[in-house]
Amino acid sequence: MLERLESIEKRYEELNELMARPEIALDFEKLHNLARERASLEEVVTRYREYKATVKSLEDTQAMLNQKLDDDMAVLAKEEVENLQGRRERLLQELKVALLPKDPADKKDVIVEIRAGAGGEEAALFAASIFRMYSRYAAAKGWKVDILNSNETGIGGFKEVIFEIKGKGVYSRLKYESGVHRVQRVPVTESSGRIHTSTATVAVLPEAEEIEVAVDPNDLRVDTFRSGGAGGQNVNKVASAVRITHIPTGMVVVCQDERSQLQNKIKAMAVLRARLLDQERQRQFQEVTDARRSQVGTGDRSEKIRTYNFPQSRVTDHRIGLTVHNLEGILEGNLDDIIDAVATADQAKQLEAKVG
Repeated sequence: MLERLESIEKRYEELNELMARPEIALDFEKLHNLARERASLEEVVTRYREYKATVKSLEDTQAMLNQKLDDDMAVLAKEEVENLQGRRERLLQELKVALLPKDPADKKDVIVEIRAGAGGEEAALFAASIFRMYSRYAAAKGWKVDILNSNETGIGGFKEVIFEIKGKGVYSRLKYESGVHRVQRVPVTESSGRIHTSTATVAVLPEAEEIEVAVDPNDLRVDTFRSGGAGGQNVNKVASAVRITHIPTGMVVVCQDERSQLQNKIKAMAVLRARLLDQERQRQFQEVTDARRSQVGTGDRSEKIRTYNFPQSRVTDHRIGLTVHNLEGILEGNLDDIIDAVATADQAKQLEAKVG
């Protein structure tokens, strides 16, 4: 591993030297590519240099202990050795994580699909709560949320809501949210006060560029119809809603939230491409059995990942056995602690698989 880190540091220094050349500075595209490569190495190189400095300080301090020191200095030197040993191990672990293969989709924007599951109207209300949770999380991160399609119920729930989130590193944070989310609470529609269990499914799909997913226009059936949701009188007069059917797979995408038929078609195609890309990623994931074992979750849409228990204000992530008693805060979008814990567990699984 240290040899690999030396090689990365050497490449980082080469990139700095190349970017300082006048002829490179005049070639914008080449300069941009070099800068992007350097940026991808910078975090690892910074940690590695800190690791080397820590090792050097540790060696120097241990050498001091071999000299004749008075009692006070010896105590201080021993404490410094312990601190440096702890820092060295922490940096070594961070470097191991930094060298794990990166998911190329981590920097992508996402399309999130939330659907009410078991539980009727209560499940639809829970789906709306989950949507608000992600919307608030996105707002706190400075990300942009745009609804692509929704199917509302009469009392504020969603049978289905599909939306786009754009921002820096969105997929890297939300990719762990796919699966079945379960709620345990007394429904507003329940007069006897009994606790019900309902579910909603979440699918987080990295957005696909046109060059990533080739869609043959001959494989598409495009239908237009009048929208049935919010949007004023226009939705009832103009056939602006779009339904696209991908004939080879049978996938159907509907988009009706925009007033323009063209905009609805563009957004529907974005959803279709994301679904097709996700289908291919799932196929590849199934083929690589070692990778499946190294993941915290299986990637299965039917996997129950989290329970939101209202009577005890408790949220449990079943993949890692984490329970927190801050349900209200989490539904307000304070998801970082849970996402960080799942991501850390995922990295640990990958390191374990790599060593094994």
